[in-house]
Amino acid sequence: MKHQSETLLTTEWLTFSTKIQSFIKRLGIEQHVFECDHVALRANSTAKADEYRNFFEERGTVISENIINGRPILIIELDEPLSLGGMIIPCVELPYPSQKRYPQEGWEHIEIVIPSNAAECEHFTADVVDIIPNLKNTLKLTDSTNSDIKIKLSSPRGTHERLANPTIALKQKDVCIKLHPHSIKDIIDSELE
Repeated sequence: MKHQSETLLTTEWLTFSTKIQSFIKRLGIEQHVFECDHVALRANSTAKADEYRNFFEERGTVISENIINGRPILIIELDEPLSLGGMIIPCVELPYPSQKRYPQEGWEHIEIVIPSNAAECEHFTADVVDIIPNLKNTLKLTDSTNSDIKIKLSSPRGTHERLANPTIALKQKDVCIKLHPHSIKDIIDSELE
């Protein structure tokens, strides 16, 4: 019997990839070469999160299971990385549900590493604009209520993480691109120090 989540890697991945690549182009960052260290799923129920977990555990290994903002978040390193345009994505992030309900379950965002030593969102934003000048206008536009791109700055941190990883989330409709200075594997390694 074919797993119900099988469409995640076929139809749903193709649709999500197309939207993300269009958003990358709109942001003007397609000409830069960055590491896309992971892609995230969203689930509105523990049962759906468990279904996703079982599906991806058959295709990879859980390399981290941490409590962040009061809920478990798994990082699964895939046996066969996903491909998005020219990027190879080695890991899937699977957060278990919180109180927030998502309009749709499935693929939600990618995370791109923009190398920086910044420990705070303000400094990281300045570094990002220096590295990707095209984002300067976009980041200014998001201050406007007229923009369809929403921005959120955050500093999520796991219980044992020692490496600050400020994040800029750029969201358009049902897709999101998050930028952060350190890869998920570096963050996981920092837990072991």
